[in-house]
This record gives sequence, C-alpha cells and structure tokens, in this order.
Amino acid sequence: MRKKWNNLSMDKKPERILIISPNWIGDAIMAQPLLQLLKQREPATVIDILAPAWVAPVWEAVPEVSRVYATSFRHGKLQLKERWRMARVLKASSYDRAYVLPNTLKFALIPWMAKIPERIGYLGEKRYGLLNVIHRDDKHSPRPMIPFYAALANPPAKDAPGREDCPTPHMSVAREEAVGILEKLDIDATRRIVAFAPGAEFGPAKRWPVHSFIALAERILAEFGHIQILLLGSPNDRVVCDPIASAVPAVVNLAGKTTLKEAIALISQIDALVTNDSGLMHVASAFGRPVIAMYGSTDYHHTPPFSKYSEIVSLDLECAPCQKRECPLGHHHCMELLKPETVYSVLRKYLVSPVGRTGGLPLEGESGEREEVKP
Repeated sequence: MRKKWNNLSMDKKPERILIISPNWIGDAIMAQPLLQLLKQREPATVIDILAPAWVAPVWEAVPEVSRVYATSFRHGKLQLKERWRMARVLKASSYDRAYVLPNTLKFALIPWMAKIPERIGYLGEKRYGLLNVIHRDDKHSPRPMIPFYAALANPPAKDAPGREDCPTPHMSVAREEAVGILEKLDIDATRRIVAFAPGAEFGPAKRWPVHSFIALAERILAEFGHIQILLLGSPNDRVVCDPIASAVPAVVNLAGKTTLKEAIALISQIDALVTNDSGLMHVASAFGRPVIAMYGSTDYHHTPPFSKYSEIVSLDLECAPCQKRECPLGHHHCMELLKPETVYSVLRKYLVSPVGRTGGLPLEGESGEREEVKP
C-alpha cells in the first residue's frame, strides 16, 4: 500500500537524515529524544543511524530508526581508509542532513567525505568546515545530556530547551521476542523479576560494593521468596557478578551470557532494576521500568534515570560527585556508606505493588496500595 506523506506533495521525497551515534549505550539512549523531535516536525523523515557495533542494538529497538549501520572503528584510531569506505556507502543514500553527536573530529570527517550538504553538531575539536551548522555549549555550566542532544533539533541558540521541554527517551521490543528471550535463558515469565546491574564501564568509583548487593539479594529473598533475581552485565562485569552469585546461589548470573540485544529484551520484562549509574540503567528507564539507581562519584543531575518510576539513592557527600574512575581519597565512602537497608526500603514498594506488570504469580502478603518510602 502506498504511504501518505504528511505535509508533503506526492512529487517530493521525504528528507533523509543520518545520525552519527554516541559511543556509549547510555548516551545513545539519551540522544533518542532528538529523533523524536525530528519526527514530530516531519513524520515522513527517514532517519538512519551510524553506530559502533556494541551500541547498534540500542538503535535497533528505537522505533524512529529505519536503518542502522554498525561500524567497527577502533577507539582512538583515525582509520582514515575505513572512514572513507563508509563515507562512499553513505553517499549512495543521498542524505540531506547529518547530526554528528560525538564531539571528535574523526566522526565529523565521515559526513563531510560523504558530501552530505548539512552537517550539524557541537564544535567539539574545532570542527570548522567539517560541520556547517555549529552549536556551542557552556563548559562552565553544562546541560544534562538529554537537552544537550535535543538542542540540535533547532537552530543554534543561547537559550536551548531544558529537560522539562524534551521528550522522554523510549525503546520498543515486541513482547513475543522478549518472552522468547526469557524462555531461551530459562527465566520464568510468570514470576516477578528483579535485575541487578552491579557493573559500570567507567570505573570502580561508580560501583556499589559487592557485599552490599549480596546483602540486598538476601533481604529480598527473605521477604519475597518467589522473586527471581538476575545479574546483568557484560563479560567485564563478571568480576563483580560472580562473587554475588557464589554468595547467593538463588540468583541467576547472566553476566557475559547475553548479547546486548537479549539484555535489552529481557529488561523490557523486569519488575525493577537496581543499578549503578550505567548504560543498563538508561535501558530500563527507556522501557518505563522502576529503576533504583545508586550514585556516588557521578552527577545525577547530568545523567539521571528518566523513568517516571526512577529512584535516585545518594548520600550527597561533600566530596561527591568527583567524576573520577577511582576514588581519589581512597575510601569510597560515597558507596561504601550507602546501606543495603536504605536501598531495600526504596525498592520494596515496587515489590509490594508492581508497576505495569505483564503477568506474574501473586506474592504472599501482596498489597494493592503502594507505601511511600524515602531513602
């Protein structure tokens, strides 16, 4: 059936846009409202994504995206020949505009070599010429990431939209696909699922201690024995997930055992995620899942979870946020002093009264009323 083009004459083709993705999972998700704004302006617009292979599954779950080009560029390498080859592929698609979301010069080279007429992004590494629509951000007062990316939808301006003026990031996975992943991983879709994301790629300063995750798992199972607890993460996260699974045999350790695409589908079906400031935190937020996020070394004003059921737990110590990979003071108090009982008190209300549950066994003592618990 022929598609109708909104506000377009039938002899005018829809605009074609290329988005060059950020290199981190969380940043890619926080960039998604930019696509929503572009689609709101002209629903017939075709939006394609150029993304690192490890981020591409995020964009495959974004409904505004038509096509994803997965790249294998190595971090910190120019790889000029490889970028030239990719530019030739992109040139054949005759894109009208490109939004370059990474701030590096080497990513701005690609749409320039592909001869895309309008190339939009932040100045970054003095990318004059490579970009021809240049936005600027105040380094002394940086915006949260969602409005930072969303501002690119409009002409450069000093007064860019605030977080309250931006759409909320969202992702979509067919329920049949998600249930199929649960079955493949031998997870009971009729039982409640609480997932832990104990890792953090940025560094150990962001991580809540292993012993605290162990204590939290034991506390959950002591009161809600029917709940399944899953450990999620990449192979790099096994260093923190394996000790938790050893101490609490009832938990299911999936760290390094799922692809990112499988983890995304699985997260769409959980009842809650307990997490550090991580990419999986943003995945859960994009599905509107309850998120209990522990913050210490990073700034929850800059990269907060955005689900309406998000809960931020932080001690707000004087030394935080330091934005360091490792604690510069050597004590890691921002996370070490954050007690499991405090996190449990925030999580428990979502166990007593689940949000948007799509099927599960009723738990003993379950109440239909949610109690308000503050950290």
